[in-house]
Amino acid sequence: MLCLAARTLRRSTPFSLTRRTVSDVVKYQSQGGTVRVPLGSPKVIGIVSTRGTRDHQEDAFQAAALSLPPDELARSVSKHHDINWHPSDLPKDLASQVLFVGIYDGHGGGQASSFLKHNLHTLFETVEPSQVPEVYKWLRGQGGYFRRWRGGELADWANPADNPDGRAPPFDLSARASLAFLTADKQFTEGDPEHSPTCGATASVALLQPLDVPAAPFFSAHKIAVTVAHVGDTRVLLCATDGGRVEPLSETHHAETRGESARLRRMGTSRVMDSFGESRWMGALANTRCIGDSQYKQFGVTPEPTITTRLLEGPHYAYMILVSDGISGILSDDEIVDLARDAADPHVAAQTILSFAEELGTQDNSTVIVVPLAGWGKIHGPDATKELRDYRRRQAMNSEREHRM
Repeated sequence: MLCLAARTLRRSTPFSLTRRTVSDVVKYQSQGGTVRVPLGSPKVIGIVSTRGTRDHQEDAFQAAALSLPPDELARSVSKHHDINWHPSDLPKDLASQVLFVGIYDGHGGGQASSFLKHNLHTLFETVEPSQVPEVYKWLRGQGGYFRRWRGGELADWANPADNPDGRAPPFDLSARASLAFLTADKQFTEGDPEHSPTCGATASVALLQPLDVPAAPFFSAHKIAVTVAHVGDTRVLLCATDGGRVEPLSETHHAETRGESARLRRMGTSRVMDSFGESRWMGALANTRCIGDSQYKQFGVTPEPTITTRLLEGPHYAYMILVSDGISGILSDDEIVDLARDAADPHVAAQTILSFAEELGTQDNSTVIVVPLAGWGKIHGPDATKELRDYRRRQAMNSEREHRM
């Protein structure tokens, strides 16, 4: 398995959906043939996770190489980026390969995040358009908010009769991601009726599809199509080599944020501030999109992911970072990406971010994933947050010294 911090707790799951078909290696072409690189190497992807001072670890994560339909990948690249990418230029196993990384931040127990760790990546591979009507019917049956729901990203497949020719279009990656999230929610809710009413998890997944011919790995590819499917408040960040500029790829799904506030306004309920001054939807939930929490669905809590797509010039970006709210709750986006800039490898980068958050006093479950890109080690320009970080470190040390006295 991938490297973990020493305090990570391991959990099992009672669910088993299908035989695992994903891989723990990525493959690419070289003059000598096909090269296989293990994702478990700390020099390939850096992952650290800790429970902090909490009694239980409710964070979970996954990193894997998926095999998705090449024609679907080509269709998605054309739709979102206006690029004609031809899978026939590559061997089939390489044309279908996509890197999958995800963080799942549980609440109310670790059952939902554990379920996602073991199953969401498999669902990305196995869901089919024919499943959309069943999932659509099930979610509409939750009542309340979903009585008026038209299918969102899956509307064309949920209601094909509404299309001009009465037929659903071919599937694309955005539709696949949405269906995987909704199917995961249905599977968890039906498979664990004891915990699913009050247990849930955020889910943030990044899919990286190198477009180079011959096939290159994600960490050296010149062109990469990125798709982020996201519910909750995990941060997905890109770090550009140009000055270490940060580019967020996820938004926070809290009741007070602009998009979620507009979506939930018609429900007639409101957010409540808890004793820590944090906003809670229905007085209970920090996030208004998540997997699970079935008792809140009728009030607008949805498993529908926000889909973000980007086409990257790989050498212009040093890395992608995913962090759960145990990190982002205490560090800014700029501080997070700057902490990783001089690391020897992705694991060291992830550990550096986690360690600094711990120095500043984070107590929550915390997970960091660092995915290197072709610009690794080539950031130019000053470390803009170094002075601020040094100041915050001194303040934290002084506060700890006063506490001991």
